[in-house]
Amino acid sequence: MAPEIDKTVEEWRAQLQPDQFNVLREKGTEAPWTGTLLDVHDPGLFRCAGCGAELFRSDDKFDSGSGWPSFTRALTEGVVEEHEDRSLFSRRTEVVCARCGGHLGHVFPDGPRPTGMRYCINSLALDFEAQPGAATADPDDTGA
Repeated sequence: MAPEIDKTVEEWRAQLQPDQFNVLREKGTEAPWTGTLLDVHDPGLFRCAGCGAELFRSDDKFDSGSGWPSFTRALTEGVVEEHEDRSLFSRRTEVVCARCGGHLGHVFPDGPRPTGMRYCINSLALDFEAQPGAATADPDDTGA
């Protein structure tokens, strides 16, 4: 299916930071453990950094130990598309934003319940939108 948003390479390059362009438009990958959203656990939505489409909920995020933000499922059916990826001498399933076609990462069948899936997504491909009015956890709060 063709993406809803169709921009030229020059338009994408002008809109995105160079590292985001590399991930979203050239199918690059950020180094593990370097992503700014890896440790974000506040309530909210993760959107495509290319077009703003709502892709994942923080409720579905988990620590996979892989070094990239991981989710058990996409927000709703059809917001991401999956394509066979035979690069790097392996067979994987690439995940792209259905709205703009931006490369997000890959999905693997080794995640936790309830889905058993691990959507391993580059932080550079996402923007986080905190849920309005939701309390955020204070890492210094010991509850005492």
